[in-house]
Amino acid sequence: MIIAQLDAFLGKLYSIAMHIYFSGIGGAGIGPLAMVAHQAGFDVSGSDKQASGYINYLQSHGISNIHIGQSRQAIEKVHADQPIDWFVYTSALPLENPDAPELVYCKEQGIKISKRDELLNEILGDKQLKLIAIAGTHGKTTTTALVVWLFTQLQQPASYLLPAKTSFAELGAYNPSSQYFIYEADEFDRNFLSYQPAISLITGVSWDHHEIFPTREDYQAAFREFISQSQKTYIWQEDYDYLGLESTDRLAVLSSNEPGIEDLSLLGQYNRLDAWLALSAVHQATKQPLEQLVALANRFPGLQRRMEQIIPNLYSDYAHTPEKIRGAMSVAMEMADKTGQKLIVVYEPLTNRRQHYMINDYKDCFLGAAKLYWLPSYLAREDANQPVISPAELVSHLDDPSIAQPVERDTKLKRTIQRYLDDGYMVVGMAGGGGNSLDDWLRQEFQK
Repeated sequence: MIIAQLDAFLGKLYSIAMHIYFSGIGGAGIGPLAMVAHQAGFDVSGSDKQASGYINYLQSHGISNIHIGQSRQAIEKVHADQPIDWFVYTSALPLENPDAPELVYCKEQGIKISKRDELLNEILGDKQLKLIAIAGTHGKTTTTALVVWLFTQLQQPASYLLPAKTSFAELGAYNPSSQYFIYEADEFDRNFLSYQPAISLITGVSWDHHEIFPTREDYQAAFREFISQSQKTYIWQEDYDYLGLESTDRLAVLSSNEPGIEDLSLLGQYNRLDAWLALSAVHQATKQPLEQLVALANRFPGLQRRMEQIIPNLYSDYAHTPEKIRGAMSVAMEMADKTGQKLIVVYEPLTNRRQHYMINDYKDCFLGAAKLYWLPSYLAREDANQPVISPAELVSHLDDPSIAQPVERDTKLKRTIQRYLDDGYMVVGMAGGGGNSLDDWLRQEFQK
């Protein structure tokens, strides 16, 4: 008893004494982890390139030592005021600039440096938490939120990271009574290969992040490796076949024709599949009846930027790959059919780099839209050797280019959207970018 109490005291003392600096703290991957570290007792500070709603959110939740701009002078001052013990950076940092001032400074000072995975593994081990990891090319954020929702409604303690805002949970939370840690395991920069989950969910697999995985086979091999590191994996039959997996007792292969799926009333077929995947895993973890979990899933309130209403009839969605777009369109069309509205889509592709691989995959993605307005791509982590593909060129690869019109994000587009809203149309903005994206612009221009 005395030894256990001493260990707990020393662990708490260690956490409180450690100062962790998060570079890119406003990002969807880093920000929630900063929240967890803060709640677990670490001293937290950080920086980002630009202000955002995420930054405001973190500041309102007690992480006040955040500065905009990632200069050597700024981190030098933070270190002088309180020595930094651990520098955690977003995977994009060295890709964008291997000589980033913060990174160089911390190397010079001998400060511990790592990506987010090493810190999360430290927390998982220190707190003896079992990992529920949600991985996949599309649908993983919604599925992660669904798992958190089910644990919340069952009043089962859980710790988690959520890369999107919801009405029912914080972006990140550490609960000292929890047995499980719920995490969206992103394949970007092979982050998900750092973990050995107790339970894994594969939401869907199709080649992405081409700068990390040069070939489709590289991408598939990474998922096979992730699955091999998991004690139990829930996966759809289509993805099981696509990855060329072999049957084992560590794999639960689900069919999209499972009878129970028809009892789910969430809008959008993809959302119903995500929900079934989530409740299948939660059923294993909590032993709660599937019927109860279906009823709880049907009350799922959704999350930010997943068909989120900005003002009446104007919505924002994170869709930015063909699979995500088809999922968003399935939800939007079900919503429009219920109200008898016509659907207008404004689309901003995420990164020019992706478009070189996706240009021939859009085809019928926007089927059902009365009109599509196509913006220039949101640029981030680009290959300078790749020419920027214009909206007109991308539109020309649609099965029906006549529904689409290249546009700029300007006052003319604002007036066009307003006219559609005044005439009772449903307008959906689809964009995967962060700060200064179409999503930001819609909120600034219409959410008065």
